[in-house]
Amino acid sequence: MEMRAKQDIERGDDITPPLLPLSFSLHDSFLSSHCSSCFSPLSFPPLPRQHGPLYCSAACSSSHSPISSSSAESFLPLTCPRSSDLRTSLRLLLSLPSTCPHLHRFTNGLLTNYLKLTSSPDFAAQIRQGAIAMAAARKLRKGLSLDQGGDFLLEEAILCLVVTNAVEVQDESGRSLGIAVYDPSFSWINHSCSPNACYRFIVSPPNAPSFGEDSGSALRIVPSVSEENFGVCSCSEYDKGTEGYKYGPKIMVRSIKRIKKGEEVCVSYTDLLQPKAMRQSYLWFNHQFTCSCSRCTVSPSTFVDHALEEILASNPSFSSAGLDLNLYRDEVNKKLSHYVDETITEFLSVGDPESCCKKLESVLEGGFHVEQLESEDGKSRLNCKFHPFNHIALNSYTTLASAYRIRSSDFLAFHSKTDESQLKAFEMSRISAGYSLLLAGATHHLFCSESSLIVSAVNFWKQAGESLLTIAGSSVWNLLGLPISELSTVVKYKCSECSLMDIFGAKSILNQAERTNFGNISSDFLACVRSASPKFWRFLIHGCDYLEAFKDPFDFRWLAHAHCVEEDVDFMKEDSNCEHHAEWYTNVRTHIYKVGMHCLVYGVILAHICYGQNSHLTTHVLNHVENFVH
Repeated sequence: MEMRAKQDIERGDDITPPLLPLSFSLHDSFLSSHCSSCFSPLSFPPLPRQHGPLYCSAACSSSHSPISSSSAESFLPLTCPRSSDLRTSLRLLLSLPSTCPHLHRFTNGLLTNYLKLTSSPDFAAQIRQGAIAMAAARKLRKGLSLDQGGDFLLEEAILCLVVTNAVEVQDESGRSLGIAVYDPSFSWINHSCSPNACYRFIVSPPNAPSFGEDSGSALRIVPSVSEENFGVCSCSEYDKGTEGYKYGPKIMVRSIKRIKKGEEVCVSYTDLLQPKAMRQSYLWFNHQFTCSCSRCTVSPSTFVDHALEEILASNPSFSSAGLDLNLYRDEVNKKLSHYVDETITEFLSVGDPESCCKKLESVLEGGFHVEQLESEDGKSRLNCKFHPFNHIALNSYTTLASAYRIRSSDFLAFHSKTDESQLKAFEMSRISAGYSLLLAGATHHLFCSESSLIVSAVNFWKQAGESLLTIAGSSVWNLLGLPISELSTVVKYKCSECSLMDIFGAKSILNQAERTNFGNISSDFLACVRSASPKFWRFLIHGCDYLEAFKDPFDFRWLAHAHCVEEDVDFMKEDSNCEHHAEWYTNVRTHIYKVGMHCLVYGVILAHICYGQNSHLTTHVLNHVENFVH
């Protein structure tokens, strides 16, 4: 089963209208803080865990509570594992017709994967236990004894359907609030590691403006089924399960590449910045299939998949000996991946950003010693480090940017606001911005080779832009001899090297002609920020040994000769000429501001392609830019 375009679709076009779910449920951790109907945050403080749903309004309550009360979910044990799956399954059972042909294979036109899941070592036990709990809850609601006979085949089939088709509903910050099952208009869209479409959620309370929602969007895809499955369901049956749901987390699909008429439309079910083996493992464990898309089957591997596992030899003798580092790549990645994952998990759970920074930077700087090997200087140990495109390095940059930002905030909160403490906090903010910019630059190189990485690129350019503008707008510049009012001279400017600021000024964001010319816009943008970044990069990263090894956050060609990097002079040393000193800082701050604006506006353009001009993310970034300008 698959969905194909019924007409030519340009990049950045809506493919579906907003689709209501067939069934959905919040995860346990959000039941006390979010509306069980529309998934919006509740206006009152979180309540202790209750055995029942909470709602943000009378409209949500009247729409959802009859379904919740009729589904028997209140009879589920509080300690049920994956209880959001069970609640979603019980609610979906209410929409089934009295007679359900092909029960074990298709329900409401959706594939159940019944035989595969009930025979899987990873899923069989939890499917059986969940189905038994659901069957018991339905009996209790009807007042029947649990000792009475009866099978739970129906519950098994529906739970298999939910496990197969449910998608994690995320809010604008990326948090997973719950799960939802949508009709075949979405659920028949297959996975690809090089997709031509992405999807977004619309989570808003009743009668509130819905970011990114265009009720006039038409369904521009049609189902395509094999002859064996033909006639399982028809398009007219798609909306049977939506009866009774007026609200709920809606989903929309949007093109991120040009799609020709008849071409299959695909989205991604996994993180595309993971190497092939990790993607395949995730897809098999969570969805029970092996991906055979073009990116996974091409030989040799794509540039992106090779780069995501790339390592560098920091020993000059081995670098010049033509040593095949691929022989050691798997060992290095495997040994260090576990350590990095543990460090990040510890940071997220314990919340010690200083320890996290020390551990991650120790790995990034020190690398991994493989073994004693013959070299031109005799026997020595091969030291391997992550290439900045390596997926472990990218994850580390993301975490380090966050950890340094938290350290800066915490430092000011727990220390008196002396000049010294403000400068120390400012240093941490600088380094955080440095990691954000390096992350955006590294990901952009991968994005240029694999355009489906646009969703990741949106977030990284947004974070880099916000970090740089925060630095440019800091009051700490006063302590460096530069009055903060000086920045007003560069806030409004025209860029002579690229058209980004003109696009933003026109408020059109990205019209059809500009979308067609997106490649040139992207190239001009990179050339512009690449020419400006050397004017402030050394200032930004001063004090961070790892980042100081990078000459440029956008040009990585020098990494082939990383051991030849020369020490930079201490550019931070104060000049005896105060006038020259202030002029230098003014120039640095100006270029930080300009690159920050470019990063944000470029993020707006990418967000427009992925999510539309009125999406929450696009609107958020636009507001951030406009607030800074005004």
